[in-house]
Amino acid sequence: MNENMNEKQSAGAVQTTGHAWDGDLQEYNNPLPRWWLWCFYGTAVFSVLYWFIYPSWPVGQTWLKGFGSVSYTISDKATGKEKEQEYRWNTRSLLLEDLSDAANNTQRKEMMAKVRTADYDQILKDRKMMEFVRSVGKGLFGDNCAACHGRGGQGVAGMYPNLTDDDWLWGGGMNQIHQTLVEGRNGFMPAFGTVLKPEQMDDVAEYVLTLSGEARPGEASERGKEIFHGQVGGCYYCHGADAKGVQSQGAANLTDRIWTVVDLPALKTPQDKKTALKNLITTGVNNTRIMPAWKDRLSPTDVKLLAVYVRQLGGAK
Repeated sequence: MNENMNEKQSAGAVQTTGHAWDGDLQEYNNPLPRWWLWCFYGTAVFSVLYWFIYPSWPVGQTWLKGFGSVSYTISDKATGKEKEQEYRWNTRSLLLEDLSDAANNTQRKEMMAKVRTADYDQILKDRKMMEFVRSVGKGLFGDNCAACHGRGGQGVAGMYPNLTDDDWLWGGGMNQIHQTLVEGRNGFMPAFGTVLKPEQMDDVAEYVLTLSGEARPGEASERGKEIFHGQVGGCYYCHGADAKGVQSQGAANLTDRIWTVVDLPALKTPQDKKTALKNLITTGVNNTRIMPAWKDRLSPTDVKLLAVYVRQLGGAK
C-alpha cells in the first residue's frame, strides 16, 4: 500500500483513496452526482411526510392515522336520503369513494332508472339496456353468486347447478328466475333407503341409467321401470311420467344427460355410475341443495339486473 500515491497525481486527475496494490492498482474516489444526492434526500423527506399524511407506523395500542381524508356519499337508512361522509384515508374508504362516484355517475343513474321502470320484455329487446345489464350484472354476479356458481356460472358438479347449459331445475323463464332469486330455493328428494329393498334399488338405478342412454334396457331396467312408475317408488310424481322433470318441484330431467347432484359423466365404468345413483336414491337430497333468498339483500333493481344477466348466461327462453 502506498500512502503517498495521491501526491504524485497530476492536477485535474480523478482523485483516488490513496490505496494502491501491486504498485499501480488504485481505488478511485469518485463522489456521487449532485442530482443523485438531492434525489436521495428528497425521498427521505418524502417518506417522513408520508408517515404523517397517510396511515403508517404503530404507536402504542394504535397507529399514525394520517391527515389525509376521503369523502363519499352514503344512504342514510333513517331518512332514506343520501349524505356526504368524510373519513380518514385508507384503502377501504378509497374504495367507497370509487363506488360512490360510480353510483352517482349521471349516465349510470339514467340507465338504472330506465331498468327500474322497464319490464323484462322491454329490457330484453333494448340493446343499450342489455349492454348495461351485462356490465353491471357481471359485477353483481361476481359479488353475490360466483362463490357458489363459479365466476362464469359453470357451477360445481354435485353441489351447485350450472347456469350456462340452459337446463333449469326451477324453470328458465324470466318470472321463474326472478322468483328463484327473490324467494330462494330448497331442493328436496326423499330418501328411499328404508322404502326400497337393495335389489329394488339396483333395478331403479338401472332403469334411470337407460333413460339417458347410459345403459341398455334389460330385465333389471324393466323391473325398475315398474317401481319408478308404480306406487312403491312413485318417482314419476316429481320427475314426471316422461322422466323429464317437473320444474314446479325442482325435479331434474333424467333424460338429458345433465346431472346436477351426481356427476355421472365423470365416472368411467357403468358400475360406478350405478353405485353413485343408488347412493343418491338411498340417502335422497335434504338440506344440501339450498339457495338463499335475496329479497332482503339486494334491491329490486339489482334483482332485475341479476335475473336478466343469469338468463343470458344460459340463453333460456
